[in-house]
Amino acid sequence: QVQLVESGGGLVQPGGSLRLSCAASGFPFSRYAMKWYRQAPGKQRELVATITTDGSTNYADSVKGRFTISRDNAKNTVYLQMNSLKPEDTAVYFCNLRMLFRDYWGQGTQVTVSS
Repeated sequence: QVQLVESGGGLVQPGGSLRLSCAASGFPFSRYAMKWYRQAPGKQRELVATITTDGSTNYADSVKGRFTISRDNAKNTVYLQMNSLKPEDTAVYFCNLRMLFRDYWGQGTQVTVSS
């Protein structure tokens, strides 16, 4: 069965960096686009970044130039490098797979940006 396991979250000061990882299993990873979403308290879940099977990327305007999504097909892992973090980046970050018209989610990893 599909499993997505996020890691790498934590508490960081404004301006700091974190790298999130999402280890995937149970499906042919290299054949699917992968996404990162986030959900702040009291807000809707929002799409942060997408990486396609050929490595093309797309970002929400709020994170462009600060976040980088990447993938390692040999390790079945997708990453989100987050630099110049702001308090408004505080949220639970989720890895997402859409396969055969169904969404799969990991358990999420908390990112808190605070001094």
